[in-house]
Amino acid sequence: MVDNEKSYVYKNREAPVEARVKDLLSRMTLAEKIGQMTLIERSVASEAVIRDFSIGSVLNRAGGWPFEDAKSSNWADMIDGFQRSALESRLGIPIIYGIDAVHGNNDVYGATIFPHNIGLGATRDADLVKRIGAATALEVRACGAHWAFAPCVAVVKDPRWGRCYESYGEVAQIVSEMTSLVSGLQGEPSKDHTNGYPFLAGRKNVVACAKHFVGDGGTNKAINEGNTILRYEDLERKHIAPYKKCISQGVSTVMASYSSWNGDKLHSHYFLLTEILKQKLGFKGYIVSDWEGLDRLSDPPGSNYRNCVKIGINAGIDMVMVPFKYEQFRNDLIDLVESGEVLMARVNDAVERILRVKFVAGLFEFPLTDRSLLPTVGCKEHRELAREAVRKSLVLLKNGRYGEFLPLNCNAERILVVGTHADDLGYQCGGWTKTMYGQSGRITDGTTLLDAIKAAVGDETEVIYEKSPSEETLASGYRFSYAIVAVGEPPYAETMGDNSELIIPFNGSEIITAVAEKIPTLVILFSGRPMFLEPQVLEKAEALVAAWLPGTEGQGIADVIFGDYEFRGKLPATWFKRVDQLPLDIESNGYLPLFPLGFGLNGDSVENSDTV
Repeated sequence: MVDNEKSYVYKNREAPVEARVKDLLSRMTLAEKIGQMTLIERSVASEAVIRDFSIGSVLNRAGGWPFEDAKSSNWADMIDGFQRSALESRLGIPIIYGIDAVHGNNDVYGATIFPHNIGLGATRDADLVKRIGAATALEVRACGAHWAFAPCVAVVKDPRWGRCYESYGEVAQIVSEMTSLVSGLQGEPSKDHTNGYPFLAGRKNVVACAKHFVGDGGTNKAINEGNTILRYEDLERKHIAPYKKCISQGVSTVMASYSSWNGDKLHSHYFLLTEILKQKLGFKGYIVSDWEGLDRLSDPPGSNYRNCVKIGINAGIDMVMVPFKYEQFRNDLIDLVESGEVLMARVNDAVERILRVKFVAGLFEFPLTDRSLLPTVGCKEHRELAREAVRKSLVLLKNGRYGEFLPLNCNAERILVVGTHADDLGYQCGGWTKTMYGQSGRITDGTTLLDAIKAAVGDETEVIYEKSPSEETLASGYRFSYAIVAVGEPPYAETMGDNSELIIPFNGSEIITAVAEKIPTLVILFSGRPMFLEPQVLEKAEALVAAWLPGTEGQGIADVIFGDYEFRGKLPATWFKRVDQLPLDIESNGYLPLFPLGFGLNGDSVENSDTV
């Protein structure tokens, strides 16, 4: 090199971040700048591609493991390999590796899987959520990743939406409180921290990502990637508010939504991305597109890609989740800059934002995995935290006629446990666990509800489990002290989860009724949202618990149903009577729910719905 390396301001860890950004940007070619704006999938991230294209970021699709059931150390080997390739590029700019750690580091085998957001919203416990963020950060850093695509701060207005469980609740107040996950993931900035400036406390923290900007939970008819129809004032009050709370905590990145606002797609929305998010709210981190988000700006998706790149970058997208056609993206963007259709100032702004986050995150000083964090993955402390979250998330909807059915007697002579969800860890965790759409079975380390019941009851208690109750068992129902029926939804994600009926799958209502007619029954419903509860279910079941999608620590359910802890959860979303009521708006005169927002019975069957 002609220059003395010591004169490189960007390599001086003592220099101010903005000075390092300015110095590095001044040394970069257009191709290198565009490389920093490029986010590619690990399957195309070869050593040569990362080095020669100056790739700035890598991610894996959900289920994109190094190999199935790879441990965190295997992930670290893979990610460190990508990082070493980046460090060999001309300027040695490290990559930032992103992973879908939305309820724990859920892609990685053996990680602690926390309840999905809808359950955390039921806890109303911001400190708990912050602690979950800190635990997740440790397990993410242990696998080598630096960036978690969380939290989702969508405000869900209709449970028919396939991403309902990714939301903390149906009003901005609840969601805003739960943005404490940002401070858990990134660490908590000091009181004099500049509002909007990205923040990361240190090597035990990860870059957070508030998503999906904005209005994705309020689309017409709850269609995923649909159209949110609102005046700006209502959009700001109902959907933008949680982003303000994230920005005040120094959130480093924001992901744009696939959805539209009043007919205009968010990925091309200059007013919302640039004038509102960057200028009015003062966000100084970078905006990342969603997976192939620019492709979806045309119909059919991916057609006229050059124009998609043009309108997306000009709208304010800084980093593009390509994720595969990186060469076409680079070539099209170079051409757009050279033709003047995308200004160099816009490219420089995007790259400045990306480099700012990388410097704040300490990636230049510590680009490789800290292997001392590996023992934190799935550790006892984190699993106890997840167990606490499960306990606090449970919402008691019914408890006998006079509140006398729960807690259950753990020393009963004989218990019947029934249902598709009683002994299925994958169903218990839901979507975005190991793969995008989730799986059935023992997909990772954890404790099912059945495991937890068996561990909680007395030595003399006999536990009989049948996935589907046999006629013989039902005919001899008198032999059982009580039954626990666990039913619910199979795993799903995104558009595949859109559901216009919300009927309990796998004949859940019929199973509940059949058992409850013969045996006093507790129903535990595993779902990512409120479901249609048929009148006979409400009538026949002695008790009903909404357990949401609790994750790997099923003991948290046993802790409460057997009385070691009381029920504390409050509904984060309105429970409707009939699907044709939806959407139910708590602000409207037609608000006649089955259970209102904030409803929940405690151990004495006292309604605690005085606040949302």
